Amino acid sequence: MSGTQVLITHREEFAAAHKLADPQRTEEENRLLYGPCASLHGHNYGLEVSVEGAVDPSTGMVMDLNRLMELMRREVLREVDHRYLNEDVPFLRGKIPTAENLAIAFWERLVPHFASGTARLARIRIVESAANWAEYCGPLS
Repeated sequence: MSGTQVLITHREEFAAAHKLADPQRTEEENRLLYGPCASLHGHNYGLEVSVEGAVDPSTGMVMDLNRLMELMRREVLREVDHRYLNEDVPFLRGKIPTAENLAIAFWERLVPHFASGTARLARIRIVESAANWAEYCGPLS
């Protein structure tokens, strides 16, 4: 069983407001590009973090999901929950808070915590609505 790779996922939710606007564009250009999302609005986001690794024969786990939950809450959720993503979150400053950019930024917050373990960060999914989500699986090698 030690050579078998398994993907495990933990999901959390958070509520946040944002608007999609590039400060280098005019308000009209932003409205044409982002449509109604160029106005301030909010989402009840889903955040899914997947970790991959070998199953430890002594525990039967790739990673303790409670540890993953605590990591997600400490490194991401406490920073973004019930916040205005454009202005209130230091690690998002200068980024247009699309689901794509959120996935990358959250990856950057979490990936250092997997540098020395046997499990590796495999995927981040940001669910913005029932119809829209973004997934990030790390930089291309």
